[in-house]
Amino acid sequence: MSQPKIVAFAGSLRTGSYNKRLAHIAADAVRAAGAEVTLVDLRELNLPLFDQDIEDSTGLPDGAKKFKALLRDSDGFLIASPEYNSSITAALKNAIDWASRAESDDEPDLVAFRGKAAALCSASPGALGGLRGLVTVRSILGNIGVCVVPDQVCISKAHEAFDGNGHLKDEKQVKKIAALAMTLVEFTRKLKA
Repeated sequence: MSQPKIVAFAGSLRTGSYNKRLAHIAADAVRAAGAEVTLVDLRELNLPLFDQDIEDSTGLPDGAKKFKALLRDSDGFLIASPEYNSSITAALKNAIDWASRAESDDEPDLVAFRGKAAALCSASPGALGGLRGLVTVRSILGNIGVCVVPDQVCISKAHEAFDGNGHLKDEKQVKKIAALAMTLVEFTRKLKA
């Protein structure tokens, strides 16, 4: 079977984001599990807030087109999602909203999402590690046709979890991320078969 293509990204824009660090770690784990990985920084896409007037007047912004094309051409996603006020970030929801938009009348609905696999992880300074936000991400993705693997990893006390080089200090957490990566790759291969 061909090598699965996975798009990995964090739902955070902040330069020093714990979830960007986690996305890098998880992307490396997904590569080690046998997939081709494209790591995306949502900040670099420069997405305006979704606005139907923008879409109607100029179509999808360039960053939205780029992100949607990456998702459409992939087999699945690895998302490291922060938790903001017990939910997901505006940046993550906005990126999903832009990528969900059709660019032509004959484009299949939700072409960037339907039939794809996803794995979720989170890092947060709080005791739950971003768990509450992942509930919302899972719900949104499921409603747009993404098969989200049951396993997920939440890193609590994120301000203490990473070393100065951005690596996780706890070997148990590293193993959990590796197991999640393997699950995503295996699940993606089964979906493609």
